[in-house]
Amino acid sequence: MVKNIIIDTGCANLFSVESAIKRLGYPVDISDDPKIISQADKVFLPGVGNARHAMKNIRQKHLEATIKALQQPVLGFCLGMQLMAESSTEGVKPSTEGAAGEARQVNGLNVIPTRISPLQARGKRLPHMGWNTLTSVTEHPVLTGIKPGDYFYFVHSFAAPVSEFTVASCEYGSTFSAAIAKDNFIGCQFHPERSGALGRKIIENFLEL
Repeated sequence: MVKNIIIDTGCANLFSVESAIKRLGYPVDISDDPKIISQADKVFLPGVGNARHAMKNIRQKHLEATIKALQQPVLGFCLGMQLMAESSTEGVKPSTEGAAGEARQVNGLNVIPTRISPLQARGKRLPHMGWNTLTSVTEHPVLTGIKPGDYFYFVHSFAAPVSEFTVASCEYGSTFSAAIAKDNFIGCQFHPERSGALGRKIIENFLEL
């Protein structure tokens, strides 16, 4: 039987992701067991909250090396996408408040070469919350059937810049990566599980890889 696994990082609305997958007719389990995750056919990395807390949980659960070593397809949602980056400044206190020697960034999983920083909203309200359109879409199997102008649901204040690893972009005050990908890892800044039919399309594309 095909094994689809949602990683339990302790920082995610796991059941909304689980429900979205099951509604499409696919089996899925939730686990934080490195052995079970390693043996999965497809892996989901959802996340809500901030990067510092999420990476702390991942390391406490001894999942960092497991996730980085995965060769099967891995799909990250929102914070899960951001955790795939080299680093993030989310959850880090300003230097004027932090203790001496406190890290100015959170080291991520470093499976996609990009860095997460505050979204440059240029006066627009943060977090960027609600429906927004993609401004560009690059050919990628998970994005089959998705095009510029399609709406997805976002909730975030930090973002990845547009880079060679960007496969979809969005604009909110400035342009940022709506989806990034490298090798078997792909991450969506938006929430596919909250994005209606197009979000379901992305999840199904991923499960059919």
